Amino acid sequence: MSVLVYIESSEGKIKNSSREAVSYGSALGPVVAVCLSEVDENELASVGKNGAEKVLVSSSVLDSAEAASAALAQAVASTGADTVVMAKSSGSSAIGARLSIKMDASMAANVVALPDTGNGYNVRTSIFTGNAFANVELKKAKKILSVNKNTVELKPDGVDAPVEKFTPEISGADMKVKITGADKATGKILLPEADIVVSGGRGLKGPENWGMIEELADALGAATGCSKPVSDMDWRPHSEHVGQTGIKVSPSLYIAIGISGAIQHLAGVNSSKNIVVINTDEEAPFFKAATYGIIGDAFEVVPKLTEAIKAIQ
Repeated sequence: MSVLVYIESSEGKIKNSSREAVSYGSALGPVVAVCLSEVDENELASVGKNGAEKVLVSSSVLDSAEAASAALAQAVASTGADTVVMAKSSGSSAIGARLSIKMDASMAANVVALPDTGNGYNVRTSIFTGNAFANVELKKAKKILSVNKNTVELKPDGVDAPVEKFTPEISGADMKVKITGADKATGKILLPEADIVVSGGRGLKGPENWGMIEELADALGAATGCSKPVSDMDWRPHSEHVGQTGIKVSPSLYIAIGISGAIQHLAGVNSSKNIVVINTDEEAPFFKAATYGIIGDAFEVVPKLTEAIKAIQ
């Protein structure tokens, strides 16, 4: 089995979720990674440490789903890959759907485990915002897997991979959509990519108390988030709203401070590897989902936690 992994970048760096996708793909077979954006060659080569044997980079930036899927279809044909792996994201979802048609491939999204090939080709996927799982059989010869974060451990100990240019032939029909600009949040760690998230809820009592959330996040190198009521009251921007109707996150560590744990919020964080809950209410529903829980006043616990973290850095 040969595997093609589509890797995405942000501000010139390969996304960590794409590096995980490379590690996932390497468990299936030899991996060729493909990048369609402008990234430094040394950064591209470092994907070899995560399991890629070679990296292909497009000679031109292809940022629309139509153009990207056309380029990936040509990469599949040139490498002879029968499986395409990509990290789950809004961009890859649009590309994967189009690519499945071009390749005549079966596609599974929100994949949370390696395929079971003991009897056919079956993959486990997350459904209903992470509240249930489905076992999906892929029957076509070619397959596309869109993989959730934290599905496999990231391989960090390989060697740099050779980087080669490739020039896909893109027709006018594939260029009907052109992205003319994008407004991106800068100067902070973005929630979808964060490995650690520190979130606050109404238990913080007001926006003036958010400094201790930000200080803890800075100490941990984390992104900041909040519950829906907090964003609804304009204590924090809606871009930080974590939950079923906000941003869904899958960090290695999610710290919930002063958040009761309503089902809508839990639906957005239940893919986290570890959850730490800090709350004065020992009956708060969030404690049932927590890996670790601290029953205490956030205004006492958080500053001490931040101080302890800074002391060991």
